[in-house]
Amino acid sequence: MLPRIGISVGDLAGIGPEIIYKTFLDQRLLKFCTPVVYGTATVLFDEFPVDPQAEPLTFRQVREAADIAPGKHNAVTCWDDDFHLTPGQPTQASGTAARQSLLAAARDLKAGLLDALVTAPISKENTQADDFRYPGHTEFLTTFFEAPESLMLLATEDLRVATVTGHIPLKEVPTRLTQELLTTKLRILINSLKQDFGIEKPRVAVLGLNPHAGENGLLGSEEADVVTPVLQQFQQEGHLAYGPFPADGYFGTRQFRQFDATLSLYHDQGLIPFKTIAFERGVNFTAGLPVIRTSPDHGTAYGIAGQYKADPTSFREALYMACEMVKQRKALAEIKPLIPGPAPRSSRYE
Repeated sequence: MLPRIGISVGDLAGIGPEIIYKTFLDQRLLKFCTPVVYGTATVLFDEFPVDPQAEPLTFRQVREAADIAPGKHNAVTCWDDDFHLTPGQPTQASGTAARQSLLAAARDLKAGLLDALVTAPISKENTQADDFRYPGHTEFLTTFFEAPESLMLLATEDLRVATVTGHIPLKEVPTRLTQELLTTKLRILINSLKQDFGIEKPRVAVLGLNPHAGENGLLGSEEADVVTPVLQQFQQEGHLAYGPFPADGYFGTRQFRQFDATLSLYHDQGLIPFKTIAFERGVNFTAGLPVIRTSPDHGTAYGIAGQYKADPTSFREALYMACEMVKQRKALAEIKPLIPGPAPRSSRYE
């Protein structure tokens, strides 16, 4: 069976509809997955320019995911109101539509009607409501799927960067950074590299918090007090975890090429170099969930919405990654019962 990939449409005033449209103009994708877009196709695409040289892109509009057709473009109706959209101008209606699309897709993913979820960009500000107070997709999905913790992981084929702390003010990072939190995030990362990326013995680098990784305490103590003890514990367990590395030199010398993943300690420390290196093809993956969720690594890009200038590469890569992870997890599930001897110790993050 082809992987059933749910797609939440994001803020309709942004470039979400355009990158979805451009991606699925390639009919060959239907050989890899069954796409299920959550929204009314006419609302999604009528306000945006299309390629006059391309074949019309049609969707099977259904009321429930149980009625989707394998190997076809499907759209699940998740709002009944008619509303007018102006590309580049977010409104209350576009924010409401983004929430309804995400909630409907998440419910069907939890119910087992989908195999994975790809989320188009939302505006964090425009999506807020009385019943939706989350800084972003990651925090919402972590709560919705009742995961103890999750991990923001940006990935391409040859570069993976995760963050210990996510969407919080920079001034709060030092107080949030504890040995317990770092241990949790590092364990999620290692488990995900095995489970989702098929890396049997991953090599992981952990960055320092302060300039020059603290310069032996001269520029800060977090490396000695938090990072080093955690790394020593993981090394004693047999994991290939190293650091703390000064972030500037680590990325500047391309030292990341020696590792399967890099764990940064706060949002911009990891995402700025990642997007500098791989902005057009990067994928945002939420590790630590019982389900698979990917997204492009860019935002709504209101400034170019409706101009047919958006690059769909990151969204397409997110779709491919979701499909590969579905296959990887299914293959792992089939192999595990065949392993002889006592059952391996389970992890609450698997």
